[in-house]
Amino acid sequence: MIDENIELILEDAREHMALTLEHLASELNTIRAGRATPAMLDSVRVEYYGSMSPLNQMASVSAPQPDLITVQPWDRSALSAIEKAIIGGNLGLNPANDGMLIRIPIPPLSEDRRRDLAKGAKSRAEDAKVSIRNIRRSANTDVKKTVKDESLPEDMRYEAEDLIQKATDKHIGKIEAMLAKKEAEIMEV
Repeated sequence: MIDENIELILEDAREHMALTLEHLASELNTIRAGRATPAMLDSVRVEYYGSMSPLNQMASVSAPQPDLITVQPWDRSALSAIEKAIIGGNLGLNPANDGMLIRIPIPPLSEDRRRDLAKGAKSRAEDAKVSIRNIRRSANTDVKKTVKDESLPEDMRYEAEDLIQKATDKHIGKIEAMLAKKEAEIMEV
């Protein structure tokens, strides 16, 4: 039976690992695969009435075709600000403003660009793995300190460390699966 303080440490570690996976998933969604997705514009912030607003909070963003994204602002006076923000977002996209909505054609990816995007995805996945390992290290340190401070049996420490390692392995496996899926998506022509 594990002490309740150690159980809290384990639960906290699992929670942080799950948050790391969520963050990686959102990061990978912004990487462009072969087709257009509204998530490609999630990082775009538009200066509107003196404040920076996320694009998806001031316009409807959709991908009606695999090679086109459309942005329909709720307030037409924001069209030029949205267009400027998309150009300034360093996404390599050239929006076309027709006075009603913004059309963003998505050019096909070259083989070199696909490799670069796959490298970027791999780098983000590696960062997530490092984060998971840091969570493990921190949890193990907390467990050792708790065992020492509360004079708990050493077996409890080893059991807790084993559970932390299993959670780490599970989350790293999920990261690798997410990366493999994203790389396949990117390299698909």
